[in-house]
Amino acid sequence: MSSPLRMTRQRQIILQELRAVKTHPCADEVYEMVRKRLPHISLGTVYRNLEVLSDQGEILKIEITGKLKRFDGNTRPHYHLRCLNCQRIDDVPEHIHFNFDASLNIATGYAITGHRLEFVGLCPECSEHHGQRLSLKIQSHLDVRPSDV
Repeated sequence: MSSPLRMTRQRQIILQELRAVKTHPCADEVYEMVRKRLPHISLGTVYRNLEVLSDQGEILKIEITGKLKRFDGNTRPHYHLRCLNCQRIDDVPEHIHFNFDASLNIATGYAITGHRLEFVGLCPECSEHHGQRLSLKIQSHLDVRPSDV
């Protein structure tokens, strides 16, 4: 087992900036946030440090969207909502809980160690602005046949 890497000033500022927002930014957005405090930091340094912080469990790397990696300063177990139109990611409110692991342990015999779950739909702004036009897009995501799973 390797020893944890030290918390450099750059890493500390990246962590502080990420924990200060609830927007689940991509690496480029984190870079823009951090540059305000560290104007000479490189994009590569931000990418590397985000990976290190993720590997150390200091932040979450959200890859379930299938496109850009997003990062979350909130490491407590929680779920995410993703807008199908603008790709915005929000946290599911903390008072909403799901306990899948115990049920799946019993039903399947698997030793479940965790899971990832993403809810998709339209954020309030996209729902308001696009209404009917995007209802077909939502329906196409809901029309999953058993053979697709």
